[in-house]
Amino acid sequence: MLEVKNAEYRGNYRIWIAFNDGTSGVADIKDDLWGPVFEPLRDLDMFRRFRVSEVLHTIVWENDADFAPEF
Repeated sequence: MLEVKNAEYRGNYRIWIAFNDGTSGVADIKDDLWGPVFEPLRDLDMFRRFRVSEVLHTIVWENDADFAPEF
C-alpha cells in the first residue's frame, strides 16, 4: 500500500513528497483545489500548513482535507 513518508512545502501550491516505495517528486496541486473541502486551501497561508498524518499516511490539512497517496 502506497504511503506518504515525508513532505515539504516548495512554494506556491507545490509539495515535495516522498513515498514508502522510494519514489519522490514535486506535485503542483493548484488545479486540484476545488470543492468545499479543498477551496479553502487556495489561501496559501492555509495551504502550507499541511502535515503527514501518521494514521492516514498521507498529507492532511487542519480543515480535514487530504489527498489519497495514489492521487
